Parts: sequence; structure tokens; C-alpha cells
Amino acid sequence: MDRFIRAAALTGYPELARAVGLDPTRLLAGAGLTLGDLAEQDKWLPAAPVAVLLEVSARRSGCQDFAVRLSDFRRFSTLGLLAVVLREEPTLRGALQLLTHYAYVYNGILDARLIEDPGPATVQVWLEFGRPVPVRQSLDLTAAALAGIVRMLIGAEWQPLAACFSHPAPADLAAFHRVFGPRLRFDQAFTGMTFRPGDLDAPIPVADAGLRPYTRLLLDAAGPPPTASLTDHVRALVEALLPMGRCSLPRISRSLGMHPRTLHRRLAEEGQSFTAIVRSARTTLAERYLVIDQHSLSEIADLLGFAAPSAFAGWFHRQFGMTATQWRRQLRAAAETDDGRDRAPTPTLVPTRDGPR
Repeated sequence: MDRFIRAAALTGYPELARAVGLDPTRLLAGAGLTLGDLAEQDKWLPAAPVAVLLEVSARRSGCQDFAVRLSDFRRFSTLGLLAVVLREEPTLRGALQLLTHYAYVYNGILDARLIEDPGPATVQVWLEFGRPVPVRQSLDLTAAALAGIVRMLIGAEWQPLAACFSHPAPADLAAFHRVFGPRLRFDQAFTGMTFRPGDLDAPIPVADAGLRPYTRLLLDAAGPPPTASLTDHVRALVEALLPMGRCSLPRISRSLGMHPRTLHRRLAEEGQSFTAIVRSARTTLAERYLVIDQHSLSEIADLLGFAAPSAFAGWFHRQFGMTATQWRRQLRAAAETDDGRDRAPTPTLVPTRDGPR
């Protein structure tokens, strides 16, 4: 089943496509979309064809910075409901926390995380399509949109301590420098930004404390994000310990201060098991690592906590009915097609929700 994003993600696409010599109507049609689909920014569109559309547009225009340029067309209102809420938070930290917690309101594939310890605070962004989809342009657009949101909240002169990208540097860095500033880091383990000390405590000048009760009513109308459960805590520990090769039920039980049997019972009460959580975490992380060409399959096996590459290979094939090499081959084929649609159905990597939330 497809995952979805709002049409707002393609704000300005027709204008930019024409500016770089492309026919937006034709390319959108190749993705199964029309110009009319972009007229309503809250309309939900299948995410995978949109991602391929951006990749094809970048390739055919010769603009590796296509998505970064596209971010110039975004406005604060592109966030929809959250645009109203974020402006009334007293500090940037509060706004970023809301932005990450309520990501599902405006984007059905985004996993954004605000990490404050250890070291400089970072916001890391991941896109989870659940299928072989090229993500370079989509991640660039997400990071550029995030930088724009921060500037709209605390000042146009703000620049990140560093902007990080999981892909190699493009030939022309002008648009990247204009959007992200001088401190660019490519071939990194994640896409996102690091913040200077004090950035998160920066006040939002337009915030009005008297309006916050009303913005909370807006959030209530959108539906609250899922509260953190024991499963969520275990999942976070699993993701942290897998690369160290120390992910085990006894170790995680000790971290949570409970006996393994107690943890097993409480997970069962939530309809989960430790084995299922590990399998789900590996599935998500495998998708993230496979789109980064710098990671060899042996390195991915280590990052997922497998004792040997052969163990990873067997697990991947049993899980998805294809090899990791075949998955990467499909990923490259999707990036090289001349339209936004898959040539053949591709397998789902992770369970998806029943449509957009």
C-alpha cells in the first residue's frame, strides 16, 4: 500500500520545471499526476512517484540542486495547520519538538528526530517509503524546508552550525550555500542540521502567549501524536544497540530496570514481542542504509547487528523475497526511468498505515 505526502511538497514545481527547460505537465503525467493535483496543498499524493519525479527532474534538467531550488517556492503556510501553531511557541526548541512530534499531520513518510545529547543538538530527517525509491532529492527538499522554517521562526540571518547530507557533494554548490550557509558536510551518516549552543533557546519574536490555548485546540483537532509506549522505548534502545552488537533482551531489560520476563510480559500486553521489535527496527534501518551508496553490504550487516554478512543476506532475502543487491538495483532503475512511475510493482519493505493520517 502506498504512503502519502501532501501536495504542498511540490509547491512551485511547475514554475521551476519550466525555468530549467522541462515540461511539468508531461513529467507530472508520467508520475500519474496533473497540474490540478497541485492546486490544493492539503491533497494527499502517493509519495513514491513524487520522489521519483524529483529525481527525474533533477537528472533531465542537469540540476543536481533541483530540490534545493524548489524550496525557494515554499512559504510558511505550506505547513498548513502547523504553521499557525509553530509561530506561537515561545522558543525554537518547542517549535521543533512540535514539528517532529506532529510530522504525520503534513508528511506521511517523514521521521524527524530532535537529538540534544550528546554533542551539538541535531535534527535528523529520514524518509520511509517502504520500497526501493531514490531519496536524494526528497531529502534535500526536506532539509531545505527545515532550514527555511527555522529562519521564518527566529530570523532570516540564521544559519546552521553544519548542514549534513547523506549523498556526495553536487558539482555546483551555489544553491546549497545560499540555503544552508557555508558549513556543508556531504557523505554523512544522516541528512539534517546541527545547531549552535543557544539556538534552541532562541525566542520566536512573533509568539503571543495569549494565543497558545487556541493553538492547542487546533492540535487537538488534528489528533494527538501517539504517546510513547514501552514498545517505543524498547525500539529506541534496539536502534541504539544494534550497531554495537549488544542488542539482547537481557541487556535492554537491565537498561529499563526490569526483569526479562517482566519485559516480555509487558510487551505482550501491548501486542508486541522483542523479536518483532528487532525485526521491525532492522527493516526500517535497512531501508535507510541501502539508499546510501557509501555503505557496503558488509557495513550494513554490522550496523544491523548481524554477526556476518551471510546472516544479513539470508535474513534480507527471507524478509523481502529479494537480495539487498537486487533492492539497490531496483532503486537505481527507479532513479533512471523517464517518468515517475515504477516499471514493475516493487515489494513493500515495512508495514504501512491504512492511507494518510
